[in-house]
Amino acid sequence: MYDVVLAVPVIGMEWETFILLAITALAGGAFGAAIGALPAFIFTGFVVFLGEGLAILQREIGGTLGAVEPGELAAGVTGVIGFGAITGPHIAFAGGVAASAYAGKKYPEMEPPDWDYHFGKNILYAFGTKPDILAVGAIFGFVGMLINRVGAAVLAVGGTGLTDTIAMSVVATAFLARLAFDYPLVGSVGGSSILDMSPFEREEMRAATDGGTETERLATEPWLPHQYKWSGVTAIGLVGGILAGYIYIRTGSIFLGYGISAMSLLFLQLGVEKIPVTHHITLIGAVGAVLFLPNAGAVVALLAAGVFGAVSGLLGELTQRMFYSHSGTHVDPPAMAIAIAMLVVGILAIAGVLPNAGYL
Repeated sequence: MYDVVLAVPVIGMEWETFILLAITALAGGAFGAAIGALPAFIFTGFVVFLGEGLAILQREIGGTLGAVEPGELAAGVTGVIGFGAITGPHIAFAGGVAASAYAGKKYPEMEPPDWDYHFGKNILYAFGTKPDILAVGAIFGFVGMLINRVGAAVLAVGGTGLTDTIAMSVVATAFLARLAFDYPLVGSVGGSSILDMSPFEREEMRAATDGGTETERLATEPWLPHQYKWSGVTAIGLVGGILAGYIYIRTGSIFLGYGISAMSLLFLQLGVEKIPVTHHITLIGAVGAVLFLPNAGAVVALLAAGVFGAVSGLLGELTQRMFYSHSGTHVDPPAMAIAIAMLVVGILAIAGVLPNAGYL
């Protein structure tokens, strides 16, 4: 009875632990706003890469580390920090996304002269120490943590999660930011349909309101101008999925390919043109290998990883055309792709169609 009183309802965590996590999530969200959403996610990649490297090392040397239990150190780096309250995408990245949405309405004059889209979509921008923007990041970091924790508790079925609740939280907080700062949830469609990117190709413009000031904006703004054609997305999906599958087959790490993909975005942040965004591809590609390796062997698992990577890439493109291109803020296509893909995997695993649920 004493333990029940001390536990946070639904989440099942002790209140002291929850308060510790909540305060850190506030700081993590503010950190994401301070350095920018994309730089915060790049840090996620570096931390996950470190954590997965440690996990591989620990598996290789077994329990010879003495005071450190096998897997404990790696879990602390990957789970507690990389996917936790410091650089977890649902906290730091979500805080940065919300900060950009807020600044897009509140401070349109801060928009860099070389930024072509709505300023609310600029996830590369670091907002430094502006207190109100940091406060927005902090609030959304806390909300992101809460959605993830409640989602993980509510959507657990027989010990298996129903979807990736971190990705789900990233998507949910992005839509909440649109509602909070008066952006349309989808936006007005510039082409013949919601999936039509041809207005961007023709450089068509439309009037848009930024903080009360009417300006000219592109009628359709694809998430990645260099990565939106179906054929190219499929090709990079196959490539990224196969590479992530190989990493899993050889190292046993589901998240190492994801970490490498996230780290590669440093080049995108620094202005290198046409760097592909692939973390949703490599993560789901690795899941394909996890599902097929035990019963089908390494070659089939590698090919399955490529197919899974391509499907995830296409899901990202489909969702960006639906929910990113027509409004004024960032709603993350990779997070949408991961949440949808893992929802399908989770349901099929619970139904007994798949042998396991990947990392869920």
